[in-house]
Order: sequence, then structure tokens, then C-alpha cells
Amino acid sequence: MSKILVVDDDMINRKLLSVLLKKAGHTVIEAENGMEAFNILKHEPIEMVLLDIIMPVMDGIDLLKLLKGDSELSVIPVAILTTDDSRKNEALNLGACDVLIKPIKETEITELLNKNI
Repeated sequence: MSKILVVDDDMINRKLLSVLLKKAGHTVIEAENGMEAFNILKHEPIEMVLLDIIMPVMDGIDLLKLLKGDSELSVIPVAILTTDDSRKNEALNLGACDVLIKPIKETEITELLNKNI
């Protein structure tokens, strides 16, 4: 199936998403912040990024801007997963393919993946 990068500073959120995605047959790589994720994306072929907004070092919005400004990485679909729905429009305007509000249901992740990869 697909290789998906899960970016969230909360280890529990990363692990829950990883288990769900692996159960569906995907390969999962995890990152704790936007800078770590960017370094992974420069060296690994990734089909989709699931990205939290509020993180240390580099937040999700800054990473999204960086990805969409990079000619090679801009084609990777990026979905924002957040508790902060006030930034939904900002994320969509910057090029996120979708914004899901935590807590996220398994059916929402399945629909997201079916639409984007």
C-alpha cells in the first residue's frame, strides 16, 4: 500500500494513528515535529502526510508552507489533524488537502486516504 508520514509531537496520537494505518496495510513513518518531518521528506518517498499543527521546533503550518513551496514535495497530499479548528481555513488556503478535527474517527481516516492516495 502507501507510505504515510505521521507528524505529531504527542507520542500517543502518533502511535494510535500508526496502528490504525498499519492495520489498513500502510507503511508508517513517524516524526515528532515539522523539522524532523521535513528531513524525512527530503530523503524518503512518501505518499501522504498526516500533520498536527501545534508542535515545537517547527509547527504544522510552517511545514505545510515549506512543502507547498518546494517543487518536488508540493505534490504530496498533506492532511492537517488538529484540535484547533480556528486554523482550518488557513491550512486549506495553504494547500492542505483536508483538515480533520481531533479526536479523529477511523472512518474519517479511511475516507481521507481513499480520496488522496
